[in-house]
Amino acid sequence: MRLVTTFAGKLRNISFPQKLVSEEFERKAMIAATVTQRDGQFSGRFEWAGYALGFGIGGFFDGILLHQVLQWHHLLSGVEQARQDIRVLILWDGIFHVLMYVIAGIGLWLLWRTRNEFPAAGADRRLFTNALIGFGVWHILDSILSHWMLGIHRIRMDVDNPLFWDLLWFAVLGLGPLAIGLMMRRGSSSGSDRVMSSPLALVLAALIAGPISALPPADQTQVVVLFRQDLTEQQAVAAILAVDGRMIGSDASGQIWAVDMASGGHPSELYRYGALLVSNSLLPLGCFNWTRA
Repeated sequence: MRLVTTFAGKLRNISFPQKLVSEEFERKAMIAATVTQRDGQFSGRFEWAGYALGFGIGGFFDGILLHQVLQWHHLLSGVEQARQDIRVLILWDGIFHVLMYVIAGIGLWLLWRTRNEFPAAGADRRLFTNALIGFGVWHILDSILSHWMLGIHRIRMDVDNPLFWDLLWFAVLGLGPLAIGLMMRRGSSSGSDRVMSSPLALVLAALIAGPISALPPADQTQVVVLFRQDLTEQQAVAAILAVDGRMIGSDASGQIWAVDMASGGHPSELYRYGALLVSNSLLPLGCFNWTRA
């Protein structure tokens, strides 16, 4: 009993540092305070967390709304071999969604790693604006790569003028969120109320009105067709006749044709025979010289 009493007395004489337990919390508080003092200068991980989350959400928005709900296209709807088997289309839609899960997961991981920055002033706003930028970047890259360079799908595969829908999607869901996000990043928290009263509103209105103004009259039957470079003139003629079209004329290269579809044929069927672009508006004519370079 005397031994226990002596040991307890020695323990009372030992001085334990009072801050050992709270050191981790103090370190995090100091980091948060430093971020706040720097007035919104967040770490690169925090910035990329927002970009990755916005990019992934943009992919999910595209895949769920366009692939599954509206069923306007699949990832490989523009690839003839894949279009013959619905199982292939569904498989690649699934692979696409797996990729979006990975990107969104990286964003969540980065967000968790920078959770000490959440208390900083403006952290919620910064995360939202970065997500907007990532969302817009996804739709811009999808339009340029998938729609126009690779041609693996268009926004709507079942319309006579898919370019209109490509441009409308590109402007409203690509350039629009990107411009708003960049404007919100540049402005202060009080500047958000002035976003739609700034020149940005005029830019967005022009981007939306441009594709809408490109819509042709409802009774127009003439279309302009751009065929692949490897198609001969005879193959282009055969393609036009296969969809019940009437040839009006062509350019010297034999790639660009003016076709009348008054007999009831569907112009979108020309994509099955090697057409790169079928349009009944004047909007894409300025790009034709580039395609022949």
